[in-house]
Amino acid sequence: MKFVCLVYEEPSGLGPQTAKEAEDLVNEHLDYDEVLRQSGHWLTANALQPVETATTVRVRNGKISITDGPFAETKELLGGFVLIEAKDMDEAIQIAAGIPSARMGFIHVRRVYEFEKK
Repeated sequence: MKFVCLVYEEPSGLGPQTAKEAEDLVNEHLDYDEVLRQSGHWLTANALQPVETATTVRVRNGKISITDGPFAETKELLGGFVLIEAKDMDEAIQIAAGIPSARMGFIHVRRVYEFEKK
């Protein structure tokens, strides 16, 4: 089964405070990606650019509406994702708990629909 682990960050000062701390955290994530590759759980992962670079697109009644920035005001910011293979939700939770940013934010784990085109 495929699961997506959405990595949320809390911009409350819990994260890296210096460039060196940020670099160390990135390297810790890359090391964990390698652990997941070696175990056969890793499918793909990526960090996202800051939320200020986002654009939100909506289509209502055939009209496109574009808004700069995030789609909603929230305390937590989506910082990236890890797509994994796991036997069940329990295993996915254990894998998500190892994601370094779980210490300063949270990881939202959801099973991925796997559709077959007919």
